[in-house]
Amino acid sequence: MKPPEVIKTEFTREWVRKAESDFKTASHLLKSSPDLAEGMAFHSQQAAEKYLKAFLVWHQIEFQKTHDIDALLRLVGKVDDKLPEILRDAVALTPYGVDYRYPGEYPEVTRSDAERALRLADRVRAEVRSRLPHLIFE
Repeated sequence: MKPPEVIKTEFTREWVRKAESDFKTASHLLKSSPDLAEGMAFHSQQAAEKYLKAFLVWHQIEFQKTHDIDALLRLVGKVDDKLPEILRDAVALTPYGVDYRYPGEYPEVTRSDAERALRLADRVRAEVRSRLPHLIFE
């Protein structure tokens, strides 16, 4: 049986790996397929969401299945009261993970929108990575 700290580390690593995969996908789309703005925005949202969930897993804060960045930031605030304010702009990513996944009457995602989404995801990524122990990334 693995010690709880090992399980926590492994589970946090899994979330980080998934987040990194989405971040790399969004970055790749920006470089190779700039006309796929909606996909870029979606993967940016997913990266931010999964990085926040990795943070919550590390700190053993339970969360429900959600794509709502604001709800995740409220939970993050239970551990780090400054982080939700630092990442407040990232709530703009939420619609890309929910609304845009299905047909509907939404504004078109422009390249500019997608680039902003990637910048927001990168900020979430950087802030969360700076707050997780280095052993997560080994």
